[in-house]
Amino acid sequence: MSEAPDRTGGAQRPAGPSTEEIAALDAHWRAANYLAVGQIYLMDNPLLARPLTPEDIKPRLLGHWGTSPGLNLVYTHLNRVIKDRDLTALAVWGPGHGGPAIVANSWLEGSWSDIYRDTPRDADGMGRLFKQFSFPGGIPSHVAPDVPGSIHEGGELGYALTHAYGAAFDHPGLLVACVIGDGEAETGPLAASWHSDKFLDPVHDGAVLPILHLNGYKIANPTVLARLPEDELDALLRGYGHDPLYVEGDDPATVHRDLAVALDTALDRIAVIQERARGQGAVERPSWPMIVLRTPKGWTGPREVDGLPVENTWRSHQVPLPGVRENAGHRRQLEEWMRSYRPEELFDEDGRPRPEVLRYVPDGDARLGATPYANGGRLTRDLPLPALDGHAVDVAAPGRSSSEPTQVLGGWLEAVLTATADQRDFRLVGPDETASNRLDAVYGATGKTWEEKTLPTDEHLSRDGRVMEVLAEHLCQGWLEGYLLTGRHGLFSCYEAFAHIVDSMVNQHIKWLRASRRLDWRRPVASLNYLLTSHVWRQDHNGFSHQDPGFVDHILNKSPEAVRVYLPPDANTLLAVAGHVLASRDYVNVVVAGKQPTFDWLTLEQARAHCARGAGAWAWAGTEDGTREPDVVLACAGDVPTQEVLAAAKLLRRHLPELSVRVVNVVDVARLMPRGEHPHGMPDAEYDALFTRDKPVVFAYHGYPWLIHRLAYRRHGHGNLHVRGYKEEGTTTTPFDMVVRNDLDRYRLVMDVIDRVPGLGVRAVGLRQAMADTRFRHHRWVREHGRDLPEVAEWSWEG
Repeated sequence: MSEAPDRTGGAQRPAGPSTEEIAALDAHWRAANYLAVGQIYLMDNPLLARPLTPEDIKPRLLGHWGTSPGLNLVYTHLNRVIKDRDLTALAVWGPGHGGPAIVANSWLEGSWSDIYRDTPRDADGMGRLFKQFSFPGGIPSHVAPDVPGSIHEGGELGYALTHAYGAAFDHPGLLVACVIGDGEAETGPLAASWHSDKFLDPVHDGAVLPILHLNGYKIANPTVLARLPEDELDALLRGYGHDPLYVEGDDPATVHRDLAVALDTALDRIAVIQERARGQGAVERPSWPMIVLRTPKGWTGPREVDGLPVENTWRSHQVPLPGVRENAGHRRQLEEWMRSYRPEELFDEDGRPRPEVLRYVPDGDARLGATPYANGGRLTRDLPLPALDGHAVDVAAPGRSSSEPTQVLGGWLEAVLTATADQRDFRLVGPDETASNRLDAVYGATGKTWEEKTLPTDEHLSRDGRVMEVLAEHLCQGWLEGYLLTGRHGLFSCYEAFAHIVDSMVNQHIKWLRASRRLDWRRPVASLNYLLTSHVWRQDHNGFSHQDPGFVDHILNKSPEAVRVYLPPDANTLLAVAGHVLASRDYVNVVVAGKQPTFDWLTLEQARAHCARGAGAWAWAGTEDGTREPDVVLACAGDVPTQEVLAAAKLLRRHLPELSVRVVNVVDVARLMPRGEHPHGMPDAEYDALFTRDKPVVFAYHGYPWLIHRLAYRRHGHGNLHVRGYKEEGTTTTPFDMVVRNDLDRYRLVMDVIDRVPGLGVRAVGLRQAMADTRFRHHRWVREHGRDLPEVAEWSWEG
């Protein structure tokens, strides 16, 4: 065949495959299409050994046909280049609802049967493969964790490309092919993801090959990119920094030839880019190749059903023939459709794929369904975590000194990055906030990833940096998810209020972890760790828009086996928590800690013990004598609430010395839940011993107070539990005014104790009035002076 013209303006493309090679590619593609249709429709008669009957058809038809032929086409052609070029590759399937396609291909290549031994590559296995799809007791319709080779379900659109880049970072020998559906391409996260190529280092990272699949339609509407004029689409993609190659058509032989040529061209260009960077020291940012594949939606399916066009329309999106079980005409049409793939040429009498079908299927771990990069726990190494002792704060006595907790943590993270400099399997991501969050010590170990030009005024930018900052939380989350799921470690640092931007993304990751835990072949991966700082109580300068502690509520609504929330009250406790979460597997860990100066309460050893307990009484802060239960429990979770509780305890010690007060600090919020509802939950006896069964508990909590009630609602003493926290009273004001506005301040807490300890209200009426007067004086003072009361600003603990 003669060389094809190159629409990118570069050199001529290589010659395409021979007629014989195209025939082999087409056989595999037809086989995958046949298997995809069978999964959607059949529960028996997989080889069509007899005419289809209603009993052969599933009672509920679920699945997505429209995208499946395109995904089958890409999988088929990736097999060829992997085998011919001896590539190490991973595929991310953006249209994850095209589950029938990826399952079909993994069965054809044998990776499905390697894992699921009851589904061999024969007629019986094919029948089981068909029946299990979207069937009770079977597998989901998406590319879920059940599917070998997957790191991306795609049920929620928008994240395929950011996951692909996350997988490629620090994997220099890996090719990540990413199919992006044109519906997904309309989402905001995907639009931002095109900028990921500005963060891909050709020396230390692998390559990402985006494949934009334009089949024209979503569920019921055309897609934007598919309807753009070609010159406008080309300008858009080039503006994103890509060098696009175009493949389009509806004639299978032509499309096979053109896609093979485009893939070879793209891979040749990637090899040149990497050689220039790795061998010749090229530093300019390259234009990475991508492929735009335009084929009909529902290609090779029914062209018309009941007089309405289906192929190449939105009607092919899900189930093109919906009434097959009841409608004999539809059933005949389904059989004609399936026989159009000529299954007798593809499978032998026993249902095994014929050699021609498997000609380009790679071997062993080179198969897309068997690659260890899609089962990242196979690759994950323990982090060489430095000892905490050299970074801990010296604490001679509680409250005698103060530190910026995240600054202390930053010093330890610098050591983590230094310790992983050679193995390059730890990254810190965040939306332009590393320095703002006081973590800038990490720049002593590595710079910020940046492949664009630099100016003399820039600081800490580096082409091979492992701190990643981009002002798009979706990209931070997606990069880190892809990085973790392919065997590495990381930490996501973010302002607390704006973690909500990735609420939906973390939902999907938690679901992935939960489903993976039920698959014994999926190896545990490093946990997804959040550090939420610049939190609600110290966003007094930015105001109401930056004040929202609700990400914790969102997380604790999710699968208890997969989520953990920690609120360390000081620097050493933050260090202890950080050491724990970075060593953990298969969790989403949320750590909330301040960056402003905070009193140091615990030594490192005390902090370790306190974190191991998750919650405990601070005897040095209370006034118990150990002979009886306390009169009241002052509980706290979070750094600012802890300070306010200790200030309240100090006031009670001074003004009501006869009152027996227990101070309880909670680091692990899930400890408040019953053991049966969360693995970290306290048994009832332990909870009762700590909080008592019938004494009043005044609880100062970092976030929304109703969360504590929800976690503890089944406890014996819940009727005596009174929680103070953030109640959406925020503005631009002083730090202490924030807690006063939300009734979390020390004076309000003292009033709560007086109101709730039986008999105390009458005896302490003068003290209660003094506390109320101080709050009133505070309101006038901050409005006149613009700063907090001197007794608050200069307060210290003298236990």
